[in-house]
Amino acid sequence: MALITLAPETKSFIAKEQKLLIGGQWKDAGSDALIDVINPADGNRISGIGDATEADIDQAVDTARAAFESGAWPEMKPGERSRVIHKIADLMETHAEELAQLETLDNGKPINFARGDVFASIGAFRYYAGWADKIQGTTHTINLPGDHHVYTLKEPVGVVALIVPWNYPLVMAAMKLGPALAAGCTAILKPAEDTSLSALRLGELALEAGLPEGVLNIVTGYGHTVGNALINHPGIDKIAFTGSTATGKIIAHAAAENLTKVTLELGGKSPNIIMSDADLEKAIPASAMGIFFNSGQTCTAPSRIYVHEDIKDEVIAGIAAVGKSMNLANGLDEESTMGPLVSAKQFERVSAYIAEGQKEGANIASGGVRHGESGYFLEPTVIDQTRNDMTIVQEEIFGPVVVAQSFKTEEEALALANDTQYGLAGAVWTPNISTAHRMVGKIKAGIMCINAVMGADWDVPLGGYKQSGIGQENGKDGLENYLNTKTVFTAL
Repeated sequence: MALITLAPETKSFIAKEQKLLIGGQWKDAGSDALIDVINPADGNRISGIGDATEADIDQAVDTARAAFESGAWPEMKPGERSRVIHKIADLMETHAEELAQLETLDNGKPINFARGDVFASIGAFRYYAGWADKIQGTTHTINLPGDHHVYTLKEPVGVVALIVPWNYPLVMAAMKLGPALAAGCTAILKPAEDTSLSALRLGELALEAGLPEGVLNIVTGYGHTVGNALINHPGIDKIAFTGSTATGKIIAHAAAENLTKVTLELGGKSPNIIMSDADLEKAIPASAMGIFFNSGQTCTAPSRIYVHEDIKDEVIAGIAAVGKSMNLANGLDEESTMGPLVSAKQFERVSAYIAEGQKEGANIASGGVRHGESGYFLEPTVIDQTRNDMTIVQEEIFGPVVVAQSFKTEEEALALANDTQYGLAGAVWTPNISTAHRMVGKIKAGIMCINAVMGADWDVPLGGYKQSGIGQENGKDGLENYLNTKTVFTAL
């Protein structure tokens, strides 16, 4: 195993204990404690981040409020805001390899995947930079007596709390920060305590790009303290969160107390239906990579496979073979195709689900055990002989674990697919276009794929049904999350 050499900038960044970004200044957290940054590939400490206090959150919110009410950002011409956002993207491109290395060190994902995440994040800032000068209201002809001129204005919602998860740290930060900045909002960004490094480096680049002081504030710490203080703060105008459904419910309750606007992109247990006429040369490797990519730590991952009984054995064997062929290694190894789970806690959580599945009568067809002697590596796991009433079928595992069962008819497949609290994504494999469109129309999910298992683009809305979330991100829908609509009546 030959690991890449860390860039000098990467070494320099992780060598320092990380601070909070508040009001354009880097400051120590109010607590004396530091949270260890652990490399999941070997379990070793690589740096430390601040553990913010409630007083730090108050200061960050007050600073963001001042920047919004009397600062330069909301009053800036849209084209000027666009240029600053483009400059952030330019600097990210200049420092792309450094950002990718930080992401791999922090999250564990293979470096080539991390590089892809960085360029996707750059794309988000460029996409929303293009929206900054295209925010428009409307005019209306109304039925009231007399003559009126009626129009709407689109205005920034205000101070926003952006809470992002650990599975795609930089991508998720860009997904929320890009539209918030384009709209003219000011923000407090809270990265996950397990993966804060790339967000903190992004903060440095944003200041270098000319983002005014106080527009972006970054607070690090635990969800139950820092996150809780943010979501309950009366000075927050909107909360945008990506993470588990359980945490999303807590945020929804908190938002209700202050009637804070909220967008929630939550968990999934996505069905992947493989019909008897599917092209298995495409369906098998795509289905395998869909669940094993990013070590299964993807909310839209096709974690439930429903395969027609005529081809079940072939599909199970094929997916297991793909899993066995993957190179589980430190993400800094260019040959790695699958990294570790993000933390010891997540490794234990996923392992416990596998054990529960066995207890409930499922069969481990492949994998399911630790790989190597160090780090949090788990072999790609295929579980068959499952039933829809099993815990492993109903709950989001968020690891490289796919559960499989067979069906006989299209109606049975649809019933199985919809038998879940989630409704984030799904897929159908068949060359019959009529069957495909009929089935995707009947599956209750916000994102559906035909003869594919993953689909995403910054211009395409992303959101779920049922307990998979509230609202849409990406595209114009994502921008609208950060805008208020004001209606103006003028008597003529």
